[in-house]
Amino acid sequence: MFELKNKEGSNNFHFTLKAKNGQVILSSEVYNSKAAAVNGIASVQKNAPEDGRYERKTAKDGKFFFNLKATNGQVIGSSQMYSSESGMENGINSVKENAPGADTKEI
Repeated sequence: MFELKNKEGSNNFHFTLKAKNGQVILSSEVYNSKAAAVNGIASVQKNAPEDGRYERKTAKDGKFFFNLKATNGQVIGSSQMYSSESGMENGINSVKENAPGADTKEI
């Protein structure tokens, strides 16, 4: 499920993708309009199944995370930090599984 959120009193929107257990598995940047955020969700749904769109990274503290990129190379979503590389790979697999057919709920 995608949750589309608006910061009250502003035109700033962002979204998260949650797994079936409710855990956030991907977070977006902040968008300046609802339409741009909705387009971001559509881009995640389109790009999520393709392994080549995932940029696997290691933070300075040794934790692992990933970015999902659009065809133009722009980051459209980032993961949480994982303590292991296998945890990060599980997160990627969860995005691949959950994003393509996920509904969007505006909160």
